[in-house]
Amino acid sequence: MAEPRVPGSGGDRTLELPCGKTLDPHEIDLGMREYTCSCGDTHAVVTDVHPPSRFFPESLVAILQETIEPADEFEEFGTPHLLGVVMEEFPEKVVTDDASDDGAVGYAMLWVTDFDSRRLHEIIVELVVELMDHAISHAEDGDAVTDFESQMLEFDVSEFVEQYRRQRDFESEHDHAL
Repeated sequence: MAEPRVPGSGGDRTLELPCGKTLDPHEIDLGMREYTCSCGDTHAVVTDVHPPSRFFPESLVAILQETIEPADEFEEFGTPHLLGVVMEEFPEKVVTDDASDDGAVGYAMLWVTDFDSRRLHEIIVELVVELMDHAISHAEDGDAVTDFESQMLEFDVSEFVEQYRRQRDFESEHDHAL
């Protein structure tokens, strides 16, 4: 007898992870930030429904969205762009799954990395700082460039990520944007 399922639920898809193991995308729920793999490692999990505030305070997200105009179908800079930057830098360390035709998962796009969620967070912060540094280097205001560069000398990515994750309380259902 046929098994009932949601139309467009994707059937028996598997996603090959960077470690070589496979994952059924239906195992990922919207609250997951990490997947404990049978390879023994923990892989970061990101879906398109995770807001960029997962990685940055809302105030910085607003600045990024105001200043970066995506050259794609998205209306504003967001999580897909952050993961796109990571994929550019580490193409062999990130796999994606387009689940836009799968009505059973709740997301349209899934990224799973070879990094755990903390390391992914650090990488995203490092890459956005590099993006900001590149953008400010084109500024005509020499004082702004000097100010930014001096602030970046004092900026500790690991400490930022540690404090942000502690304030966001990712392990709790009480997580909220800052």
